[in-house]
Amino acid sequence: MASDGQSYINYATFTSPDFSPTAYANTLVLQTNNPNDTPLDLSTPLSRVLFDVQEVDTHIDTLTTKNALPIINHTQERSEASKHILEEVENQVTSLQESYKRLEREVVERYEAAEQVRLAAERMVRTLRLGRSVQRAVQLGRQLEGQMEGIGREGQRVDYRSMVPAANTLLGLRALFIATDKGEEGEGLGRVHVVTTLRNDIVTPAERTLVARAQQVVREFSMSSLLASSGQQGGQSQQTYAQTEDTKSRATSALQTLYLLSPTKASTTLASFEPTLLISALQTYLQTALTSSLAALTRALATLPTLDRTLLEISARCQNIVALEALLESIKPPSHPLLAPSTTTQTSTTGDTDAILNFLQPLLRHLDTSSLPSYFWRTLAGQLSARVSEILARGGVSARTLRTNRDRVREMVRECVDRGSQLPVSALALGGRPEGDKAGNWEREAAVMVGSVIGPLQR
Repeated sequence: MASDGQSYINYATFTSPDFSPTAYANTLVLQTNNPNDTPLDLSTPLSRVLFDVQEVDTHIDTLTTKNALPIINHTQERSEASKHILEEVENQVTSLQESYKRLEREVVERYEAAEQVRLAAERMVRTLRLGRSVQRAVQLGRQLEGQMEGIGREGQRVDYRSMVPAANTLLGLRALFIATDKGEEGEGLGRVHVVTTLRNDIVTPAERTLVARAQQVVREFSMSSLLASSGQQGGQSQQTYAQTEDTKSRATSALQTLYLLSPTKASTTLASFEPTLLISALQTYLQTALTSSLAALTRALATLPTLDRTLLEISARCQNIVALEALLESIKPPSHPLLAPSTTTQTSTTGDTDAILNFLQPLLRHLDTSSLPSYFWRTLAGQLSARVSEILARGGVSARTLRTNRDRVREMVRECVDRGSQLPVSALALGGRPEGDKAGNWEREAAVMVGSVIGPLQR
């Protein structure tokens, strides 16, 4: 064991920052062995290291023995300081705990009570809104039931004056249901049993019935008196006028109803709105007139004695179309609560705005035509040529008679077009095109119709 101030350990080596245990062990093994010896003797370097460790332990023991009193005093001072710090920290922790409890009583508990009040108030408001929405829905449902009393009865005269109010009531209910589906006013309305029953048992059947009645009125629209005047005596002008006014009113109500009940989307504006129900009903009316006229005229050309009566019927159908066109042009679109106003006014190439100005505009745009009579005659002529060719191809008496009376048929068809293209006398109040414009337009339509019949005869 080394004496004071002396040591076998080279402290400079062990305390060097770049000391490496592996390098030191390698050097120690090489100093105490011949590298060429096999096996190496590791007991000597190992005893050297163990001795160094024992030396360090002895040195530590010596130091602690000599300096025991200062170490104890230092340790005691640190312990007392630690106890003082711990007491101060505990006092601070106790103060913080008391402050937190006071804060919890004054803030947290009050906040929890306030949060319960807020939640209760919010749910009461939602319940109140839901109750108002249910009340509104029930009121509209009762109103709709009263309006549908004169509309939904089969076999009885339809009270057309209730059609538009009923349509507006349906739009009110539709707006209420849309707001409910979007989570707005009346959220949860769809889960209320009475509202579900109202929607399934009253609203949906009423809408179907109202649309069916309006489509029926459009299908039955007729203002021409050609057939009546040809086989009936005159007189009863006042009754005819009353019937005419009734027809106008019924048709106007039906058309406005179909316009209002046409499907809409949330993003639909006045400019982009397409009244599909209205256009479909009017297109069906035109198609029915075309189909009936084509079938009747085909039969009449095969049996000429009935041609005069058939052409009179076709003229009457076209007069109804002329009257319908004038009526559509005179009807302005009613206010629609579900249509958002356009943010910009888009102007088409013709200078007209995209918004619907009257009921005739969207139909003409859909049919891609300038007028309904022109559409009727040109479509009828386009389908008639093939029918005449079939009659001639079958030969026989019908074909020979048709060829023989070619000039008479030409004049009768021309007269049919001219007669059918005039506005019915009973519908003059609806307005119409000037007579000069009519003459020029219908001359072209007459030529198309005559060509469809006479053209195959000249081949």
